[in-house]
Amino acid sequence: MRQAFPTKGKASPGLLWELEDAMKLDSRVPPGPLAEKWDRCKLEMKLVNPANKRKYHVIVVGTGLAGGSCAASLAELGYQVSTYCFQDSPRRAHSIAAQGGINAAKNYRNDGDSVDRLFIDTLKGGDYRAREGNVYRLAQMSVNIIDQCVAQGVPFAREYGGQLDNRSFGGAQVSRTFYCRGQTGQQLLLGAYASLNRQVALGNVKSHTRHEMLDLVVVNGVAKGIIVRNLVTGAIERHSADAVVLATGGYGPVFYLSTNAVGCNVSATYRAYRRGALFANPCYTQIHPTCIPVNGDFQSKLTLMSESLRNDGRIWVPKSKGDKRNPASIPEGERDYYLERKYPSFGNLAPRDIASRAAKEACDEGKGVGELGRGVYLDFADAIARLGKKTIQERYGNLFDMYAHITGEDPYQVPMRIYPAVHYCMGGLWVDYHLMSNIPGLFVLGEANFSDHGANRLGASALMQGLSDGYFVAPYTITNYLAGVKAGSNKTDGPEFVQAERDVSQKLERLQNVKGKVAAQTFHRELGKLVWEYCGMARNDAGLKKVLGLIYDLRLRFWKEVSVPRTGTGMNQALEYAGRVADFIDFAEVLCLDALTREESCGGHFREEYQDEGEAKRDDARFSFASAWNYTGEGNKPELVKEPLDYEFVKRSVRSYK
Repeated sequence: MRQAFPTKGKASPGLLWELEDAMKLDSRVPPGPLAEKWDRCKLEMKLVNPANKRKYHVIVVGTGLAGGSCAASLAELGYQVSTYCFQDSPRRAHSIAAQGGINAAKNYRNDGDSVDRLFIDTLKGGDYRAREGNVYRLAQMSVNIIDQCVAQGVPFAREYGGQLDNRSFGGAQVSRTFYCRGQTGQQLLLGAYASLNRQVALGNVKSHTRHEMLDLVVVNGVAKGIIVRNLVTGAIERHSADAVVLATGGYGPVFYLSTNAVGCNVSATYRAYRRGALFANPCYTQIHPTCIPVNGDFQSKLTLMSESLRNDGRIWVPKSKGDKRNPASIPEGERDYYLERKYPSFGNLAPRDIASRAAKEACDEGKGVGELGRGVYLDFADAIARLGKKTIQERYGNLFDMYAHITGEDPYQVPMRIYPAVHYCMGGLWVDYHLMSNIPGLFVLGEANFSDHGANRLGASALMQGLSDGYFVAPYTITNYLAGVKAGSNKTDGPEFVQAERDVSQKLERLQNVKGKVAAQTFHRELGKLVWEYCGMARNDAGLKKVLGLIYDLRLRFWKEVSVPRTGTGMNQALEYAGRVADFIDFAEVLCLDALTREESCGGHFREEYQDEGEAKRDDARFSFASAWNYTGEGNKPELVKEPLDYEFVKRSVRSYK
């Protein structure tokens, strides 16, 4: 096993590599009171004359909630927009899989909610590792999102009197989550998709489905286009624009097994990273506590069970180790409702990172349930007795049906078995307050950026961020950027486009020329096991150093043994997948390096050496910054650039939910 990133230079104490700040980052958060920052920012932005907007062209990669809403909004303003997605329809974006709901500080329940409370809950939920300004703006925009979606016809659940209903999610003591039973993401995406389709029909948006972005084109330090592969014909294409938007989601499948769709990947953001975009906080990955447990070695993905189930379900394990009795046979006094016991103020609605670690701890103690012992019970018996089966069916019927279809067990009769799984990524490309990366002209939205959730995302906040970015932030900030750019000056025959296309073609050729005998999926599965084992719910110094070497060895074997059949022109799904796996392998090193260098525990990043009675122990004196990694060339260590996180309006405290 060899050391990853073999480079010159001495190691810093406690670290494997010396870290240097090669550049200074400007977050561009405006000064002034929190509640006035966004209004002041908008007031100071430059505008584009309506007659001139049609002269500008914007590329949007990814058509989920963030990308679809952004593309529709920009086209509505009058810009010419081109969208790209690798699916056969924008409707198949992974946003459609979101189940539980979307947060908004409407305070319809009159239970004490407000923009300020949502801001504080989100900042605390992220363990004080996010920017104050960005998080407050997100809380402000939340109230507008619901009005926008209702106007589009999104069928939010309603109370008996016709008012929009709310329920609770983890990390909050108010009910602020709007929902469409267990299909919230699907219904929100259909709303954005309808708006996008309207602009397609009007000729303002050109939709390119079955196209995968394989490189970012940077001209004189400015993002000016992309290189894509037509997944049907195999053709490599150049596309130019005045601005490029990446809204391509997260990198969860680097762990192989996750709740993400199998096609989700890191390639678009990783290729942008290789072109100079900083990748921030990659070690902040979220483990969702309520997923159907792993059932064998050859699964390709895991299934989410919505966090909303924790409103009425109670989580428990047997108090005795190795207790394999039928759950109905275990008396109440022999059950450990461990979240209610450990976190009485929040109980079963403790935040995801805390609930996940508690489940792992119970299973590690030998109290896990199910054939493999990696599961805990989510029990609705009390709720059914209190509310009746009909009420539970109305609230969660489609989720119960999905669980029964997958497991063959009836959750109305026996408790669900759940276990944590990779679900979301708080890390992503670094962006400033305008959602622009350090590469001018490259904007990054939704889960693809790092901006709003810190070290842990609260439930029902992903949809909130995606739609806030797409509907209410990017249309302003992209306009401000375009006001200083000459329209239509981009040509695809320039040397930068030619070189980028050559680089893409050479990589595809290299993959096909290996002529090995091992499927890319085999390498992907092995990578996922390594990253989950050493950089999953718990990490430590020795394990992270070890896995970096193992990933290095895995890359060497991949490029000697991977099997990618050559098809000439036309569709080649093996080639698509192999390219994504190659990017996952390279990116995994950055993820693990980030986890190694952050010598503290915060949110979803839990270092075993830094804990206090089993709880995460932050180190604000040394690590109150966002880690932004700068690519320095093939095989070289990336450079760490730090963006300090200063808190003017909130006093950081020990994050406690007890």
